[in-house]
Amino acid sequence: MKVSITHIDTACFLLEIGGLRILTDPVFDPPGKIYSFGFGTFSKKYSAPALSPKEIGRIDLVLLSHDQHEDNLDKSGREFIKKVPLVLSTRPAAKRIPGITGLDEWQSFEIPGTTVKVTATPAQHTGLRMLNPIAGKVIGFILEWPGQTNGVTYISGDTVYFQGIDRIAESYAKIDTAILHTGRAGFPYLTGPLHYTFHARDALKAAQVLGPRRIIPVHCAGWWHFREKEEHAHEVYSRSKFADRIVQLSPGKPLVLGPE
Repeated sequence: MKVSITHIDTACFLLEIGGLRILTDPVFDPPGKIYSFGFGTFSKKYSAPALSPKEIGRIDLVLLSHDQHEDNLDKSGREFIKKVPLVLSTRPAAKRIPGITGLDEWQSFEIPGTTVKVTATPAQHTGLRMLNPIAGKVIGFILEWPGQTNGVTYISGDTVYFQGIDRIAESYAKIDTAILHTGRAGFPYLTGPLHYTFHARDALKAAQVLGPRRIIPVHCAGWWHFREKEEHAHEVYSRSKFADRIVQLSPGKPLVLGPE
């Protein structure tokens, strides 16, 4: 089964598994707007989507890690998902947005008419548990289908490194592709050095535990609150033992992950 990935913007990418077309964390707003994330946090978007909804075409499934922050679901993304037949996300997202199917951690969902199974995985937006109710619920995803000889596909969602990553590694002995939300999202004027997504070293720590054959960083550029510069992340990756496993996507250009 042919599998390909196309990066659109931030953590939004098109994943094609055979004839199944999956989009993650839809963001299609143009650059330049300032967004309030609540509780005194805000950010400005600098990037533009590499492809428009019209250019992307039909989508069968949206995997939405969370709905409460506009760098993962913006105004245009909210309009977009209204036309998608199936959207999987968190339980709180399902309560807030009509039409979303909410999943608990470790809950699986078999995509109708396909052989693809999606399982919600633990994710945690911050390392301080006391702030988790403020940051809101987040999940990641494991995708499975027959013939994955090299292992499953993992999408981290917006998460830091925490014990949930270890539990994922314990549950899945082989991971072919790990798509990690990086960028070291943070608001230093409000919460100091606290970060809300992987930075490069945390991504490598996750890779050490998960052991994926391929690592694809996303969610790493285009917003003010992404505090780790891409150049610094690339340098960290290049000096690691995982340097040959890191795959940098070119926006708008499909990358074939292989027949599975």
